Amino acid sequence: MKLSKRLKHIESMVTSDYTYIWDCCCDHGLLGTALLSRLAAPYIHFVDIVPDLMNELENKLQRFYPNSPSKWQIHCLDVAALPIEQYEGKNLVIIAGVGGDLTTQFVNAIHQSHSTTNIDFLLCPVHHQFTLRQQLIQLDFSLKNEVLVEENQRFYEILLVSSPGNTDDKQTKISPVGELIWQANTTEQSRITMNYLSKTLEHYQRKQWSNNADIQHIIDAYRSVNI
Repeated sequence: MKLSKRLKHIESMVTSDYTYIWDCCCDHGLLGTALLSRLAAPYIHFVDIVPDLMNELENKLQRFYPNSPSKWQIHCLDVAALPIEQYEGKNLVIIAGVGGDLTTQFVNAIHQSHSTTNIDFLLCPVHHQFTLRQQLIQLDFSLKNEVLVEENQRFYEILLVSSPGNTDDKQTKISPVGELIWQANTTEQSRITMNYLSKTLEHYQRKQWSNNADIQHIIDAYRSVNI
């Protein structure tokens, strides 16, 4: 099945540096299957908590990838409980398609359980990006890449980050509102960044007016963005 624009961008950000890739909240497994098809890593793990989905996916993988050079494994469990300690090597944990609050909870739980393990995270929350970024900063994660994507009139931030246990030489701090996502090389990307900034500011201003929320610092942070 063809990948959506968002999933294509996520898939394109996966390099060949990893021994294990964990496609979390994988739903029907489209992203992980694409990674399996291009042999992106020696081992691809599919993770979701819905038994019916995972049974269906396992049947599909047994049918189409019975002898794949990249090994695959199905895990029907909570993402917070990934058994990463059982697998020695460099891990990439992909969490996409769920809210920023839940993504933050998952990242926190995985990091607490595996604080000394070499893990990269590829994250694409559907909202609450500011909340997620603040937590990543608090955990002292570093940025490897970030991309802004528009699909079906919705905007998605995709962040590739490293946990403090990662000993790569280059360490780039994570911005609360992003930096690379605002750098446009084309007219189309410039339009996307301007629309996203406008809609994000409108969202927080409405929230401030309607709930009297103490979020002026968030509004100021986005107002400081230069495009």
